[in-house]
Amino acid sequence: MDILTAILLGIIQGLTEFLPISSSGHLEIAKTILGDKSLPKESLLMTLVLHGATALSTMVVFRNDIKEILQGLFQFKQNDAFYFSAKIILSMIPAVFVGLFFEDLITQLFHQNILLVGGMLWITAALLYFANRAKVTEKDLNFKNALGIGVIQAIAILPGISRSGATIALGVILGIDKSKAARFSFLMVIPLIFGSMAKSILEIDSEISDINILSLGIGFIAAFLTGIVACKWMIEWVKNSKLWYFSLYCLIAGTAAMIYGVL
Repeated sequence: MDILTAILLGIIQGLTEFLPISSSGHLEIAKTILGDKSLPKESLLMTLVLHGATALSTMVVFRNDIKEILQGLFQFKQNDAFYFSAKIILSMIPAVFVGLFFEDLITQLFHQNILLVGGMLWITAALLYFANRAKVTEKDLNFKNALGIGVIQAIAILPGISRSGATIALGVILGIDKSKAARFSFLMVIPLIFGSMAKSILEIDSEISDINILSLGIGFIAAFLTGIVACKWMIEWVKNSKLWYFSLYCLIAGTAAMIYGVL
């Protein structure tokens, strides 16, 4: 992968990670359009590295929240911070299960499967549409809801299903306040991303032994810097905007991707 492609993918990741429009789906579309010839494992590794960059961006922006979560986790006091930490751990279980037992299938899906991406963007559009029509309430997040959101996060490993869109949408459909659902959505993915990234790096084999480390590094930096800027203003946009805007965008993007894939 050349340097310019890595920079473009980093910028795309940074801009789309915090909107409910599937950053992984947009990365696969961009790789196809740019004619990226990476092997499946190399392509997935770049995707994980870019997600790691935006996860780090999230940590910078939410550093006070993360500090509170860690304190709640290690102090073992039965307070709001402890229960929130426990809910995040519970929400990770489905995605960890999928990652451990369906790794080969996931690797193949992250290889410019643009027709799949288009179809999954349609599903994202549907989720956002129904969430937009859901009754607005201010329910708190309980353990049952946290597990349900974790299950849909595991499904959202598929490129084209927006992880943030799916988890926020389900939270809203379950009656959880949109700002609380958004906060939980952005924080729950951080451990999973770094875990997946570390596992992939440790398992690099001869098939991708000649991977361009410079491209990975530059892509990481581009995604990290773009992500910090995007996170600060896009999170408020997500919380205050009508979700049907994003639903319409995903419908159009999914349709365009499928047409491009057929042609």
